[in-house]
Amino acid sequence: MMEIKSKKLVTLDEYIIQAQNRFPGATGELSQLLRDIGLAAKIISREVNKAGITNILGVDGSTNVHGESVKRLDLFADEQLISALDRSLITCMVISEENDGIVRLNSEGGKYIVYLDPLDGSSNIDVNVSIGSIFSIYMRQPRFDTTLVEEDSLQPGKRQVAAGYVLYGSSTIMCYTTGMGVSAFTLDPSIGEFILSDDDFKIPTHGTIYSINEGSYNSWSTGLKKYIKYCQEEDPDTGRPYSARYIGSMVADIHRTLVKGGIFIYPASKRYPDGKLRLMYECNPLSFIIEQAGGMAIDGSQRIMEIKPDAIHQRVPIYVGSPENVKMAKSFLEKFEEQPV
Repeated sequence: MMEIKSKKLVTLDEYIIQAQNRFPGATGELSQLLRDIGLAAKIISREVNKAGITNILGVDGSTNVHGESVKRLDLFADEQLISALDRSLITCMVISEENDGIVRLNSEGGKYIVYLDPLDGSSNIDVNVSIGSIFSIYMRQPRFDTTLVEEDSLQPGKRQVAAGYVLYGSSTIMCYTTGMGVSAFTLDPSIGEFILSDDDFKIPTHGTIYSINEGSYNSWSTGLKKYIKYCQEEDPDTGRPYSARYIGSMVADIHRTLVKGGIFIYPASKRYPDGKLRLMYECNPLSFIIEQAGGMAIDGSQRIMEIKPDAIHQRVPIYVGSPENVKMAKSFLEKFEEQPV
């Protein structure tokens, strides 16, 4: 009789503790912070999966700081994540897409600052398209004055100590990095635990998918227009024409790009001359993930994570994905450098 050997399952909590144990003297506070986010993600996933049979779909009737309609599930996700971060007294402040300024937590002496996009792609909630949560973690910079101010949170992305996202799709997946590669976990609803599915996620060096909202084509720069035409031209040696895939939920588009390779673009345009996506809680954390998986992330010229922020809700253009694809896009932008027309 053939013996069936079962693979040992490693939960998110176990993995975090094992990673912490590799560093003598680690205090465990960052590990606790990641576990807190994982717990909140489970609660949000549960509500997302039963949204159609509970009174949590639809708009709340209010608008956020960006003038966007707030969904009920947006507020639920925001409350769950902030509550989880507040309980452990490790985080001193949170900056969320759903709040105008900084949110001071109960522990002003906490050493971490966390940026959140509680529910990215929330315009897709009511039509059952994949959505996600994004988080970005920084160390609070030491000062003699302990009063929390907004400037404490304005750090370039290269200072992130951890970042990640949770994708609520056909399964719930959590990917995160602490600067030592990307780890991915899949939620097993039968036991209520995130299970390790990949402890060294790598993006393909080249992909045959480009992701962009082509409805804005007429407001792009000449360089971007010519790059997209390049993607659509036939060339079997490079796998062109590339396939166009655009979900409209950044977490879902980035996750597909991470798995299959290619490029995701949200450029500057006439409507959004500085880009639409937010630097601190969308572009920086997802760029950190992509870079740690071997990819690239730029604003069209410079590395996203080297941008010095001047506002917590700052917007930037982004070109992110497989290194060969991003380099090619950059070459077109440089060759036909100009402002959007």
